[in-house]
Amino acid sequence: MSSPVVLGLMTFCFLFFGYLGVPVPFSLMAGVFVGAASLDVSLAAIVQKMFDGVDSEALLAIPFFLLVGELMSSANVVERVANLSLALVGHIRGGLSQVVTVFSMFFSEMSGSTTADVAVISRVLSGPMKKEGYKPPFIAAIIAAASTIAALVPPSITAVVYGAVGNVSIAGLFMAGAVPGLMIGFGLMIYCYFFGPLGKRKARASLGEIAHAARDAALPLMIPVILLGGILTGWFTPTEAGVVAVAWIIAVIIPALNRKHLWKLPYDFCVAGLIFSLPLITIAAANAFGWMLAYMRGAIVIADWITSIAGSNSHHIMLLLVLLFTVIGDFIEPVPTIIIFMPLVNMLTQVGNINPVHMGVVLIATLAFGLITPPYGLVLLMASKFVGVRFSQALRAALPIYVVFFATIGFTIYFPAVVLWLPKHVIPASVGCFMAPSGQGYVCPK
Repeated sequence: MSSPVVLGLMTFCFLFFGYLGVPVPFSLMAGVFVGAASLDVSLAAIVQKMFDGVDSEALLAIPFFLLVGELMSSANVVERVANLSLALVGHIRGGLSQVVTVFSMFFSEMSGSTTADVAVISRVLSGPMKKEGYKPPFIAAIIAAASTIAALVPPSITAVVYGAVGNVSIAGLFMAGAVPGLMIGFGLMIYCYFFGPLGKRKARASLGEIAHAARDAALPLMIPVILLGGILTGWFTPTEAGVVAVAWIIAVIIPALNRKHLWKLPYDFCVAGLIFSLPLITIAAANAFGWMLAYMRGAIVIADWITSIAGSNSHHIMLLLVLLFTVIGDFIEPVPTIIIFMPLVNMLTQVGNINPVHMGVVLIATLAFGLITPPYGLVLLMASKFVGVRFSQALRAALPIYVVFFATIGFTIYFPAVVLWLPKHVIPASVGCFMAPSGQGYVCPK
């Protein structure tokens, strides 16, 4: 059987079982087994590739970031961050919709998980927004859109997977992701101000009230400082930063703010481990699927097709990859998408002479956008369920918000100097810079 036919069968099996409701990793493995049987590939080789997919030290950062988010949400500490967000922007037109975005920008820097973000924001703010008269479809749309910020800003789990699989600096991806992450955040705030519901206008918080809210939220807000400070200064690897953040929560935050929750720590550890099993088995299945794709030279075929259109023009290559990943992201979650198509991305990164960190940020932003697009739209689907509204209604409310993501992705593609400015000045080696022969300063690729 020819490779295109086998690849078509694998894709059909994955999509068919996926739409029947079979979980993503098992749908992927169904396609892998069909491909292996058609090409006479041994099951032992498939199992080995599954193990290779999860046999990466960098992936150890994921369970600790998930544990940070679980501890913060289950101990009800995040409400203090929500109160600070309300004090800062609650008086602006749009009220609580502005608070949703600011709160997400804070919490994203603690959890790194879009699904954790949407669950926490829905639990904390969807009820008050309904009481103030916001329509449920808009509530679900703005919560889902704001939650995608977690895929870009540190400690993004998506960036950890991309860096681990693609051999790209995770610290560089963290820092470079700050620009598109902030662009999405401020873009959503601008959209809510001019085009969102008016909401109830609140009195502007006094400096004293803001200071009081900041003092209450000071201990939780130390987590982003620990994560970013440790990684950017080189004191911690991303995994070690996650460990230190968990230790800070258990030793300082919970005893100081919710001592009774100490008895529930074993449960939080079990929940975080259970949640981690989901991306872990997905990574294993996606790695086997990606290996089958490479075995059939599928990545080479797609790369040849893209280069036949774009040549070696870096902007055109990234635009075509954005188009491809937008379509794929409509059906598959970011983690398996990255693993399956990383060989293709690496080929085109070299052809276009593109900085790997720049390419990574562009594609991570694209995959974040895919979380709120049909027909899958995992984050939008979760938000609609938490809020209690049909997915189709939430989707219609989210359509105008797509403009924010189009502008962000376009800016990220065409202004790499801005996106890479922070990593170039903080950790030059993370974006390929090297010490100048004179010993003073760094030489960076253009």
